[in-house]
Formats: sequence, C-alpha cells, structure tokens
Amino acid sequence: MKRKDVLLEVEELLNSYCKDCFLHKYHKKEIGRTYAHRFCITQCTVGEKIKAVGKQLE
Repeated sequence: MKRKDVLLEVEELLNSYCKDCFLHKYHKKEIGRTYAHRFCITQCTVGEKIKAVGKQLE
C-alpha cells in the first residue's frame, strides 16, 4: 500500500469516527487532555485500528 493511500485511510477514520467523539470530549473535560489522548490511543477500538493502519508506513 502506498504512503498516500495509508494517510488517506487514517484521515478517513479520523473524520468519520473521531471528529465528534463523545468519549474524547467527556474525558477531556472531566479528566484532562492527556488522559483523553491516551484513552483514544490505547483503549478505543478506532485508535487501535488507526495504529494498525499506521504501522504500514514503516
């Protein structure tokens, strides 16, 4: 898969699932920005999918 295709796929995932994410907004407001970001990367299924797609860039 080409680099451009991988980046487009990540962007599509972010736009369709993460743009108005209730959990991110809630965690950011209640706990903090750092926790919200870490939650998205480590526990969210969309974050895991983004990481898997991103590994194709290596």
